[in-house]
Amino acid sequence: MSRIGKSPVELPKGVEVTLGQDEVSVKGPLGTLSQKLNSKVNVSRDGEQLVFGVADTSTQANAMSGTMRALVANMVTGVTKGFERKLTLVGVGFRAQAQGDKLNLALGFSHPVVQQMPKGIKVETPTQTEILIKGTDKQLVGKVAAEIRAVRPPEPYKGKGVRYAEERVVLKETKKK
Repeated sequence: MSRIGKSPVELPKGVEVTLGQDEVSVKGPLGTLSQKLNSKVNVSRDGEQLVFGVADTSTQANAMSGTMRALVANMVTGVTKGFERKLTLVGVGFRAQAQGDKLNLALGFSHPVVQQMPKGIKVETPTQTEILIKGTDKQLVGKVAAEIRAVRPPEPYKGKGVRYAEERVVLKETKKK
């Protein structure tokens, strides 16, 4: 069995887990998340822990036990603390403005770019060049951040564009005569 799949998921106070036939649902102070279970993984509750095991001895069952454990652990973290991604805008005149569930971006195009946020995602702009994406679902937060970054990824010569806060862009040297 995978090393990650062997370790149990601790359930903090205020988190309720419902194990269904083919679905696990986690409810906490920030909301509710559910995940479809793989048939090759057995999930059981042991006090204040969730334990994951394999249904058969196949390699895929071994791999899926670790995957399901990681997904459920992220769900527990999401409904208790939440997840956050920070993006920065680098470039003259590049601005972002959050309006409800929409994000208006001025990224040097001839038109402003409006991004609609999906349900469960909150977007904030502490300054005009910073974007904070918050939510309970780690996959959705990462997907929305990647979609916003894809509008104008950092270019390799000046580094202008949308980048993750912790991202380092390696600049290329310009062509010499």
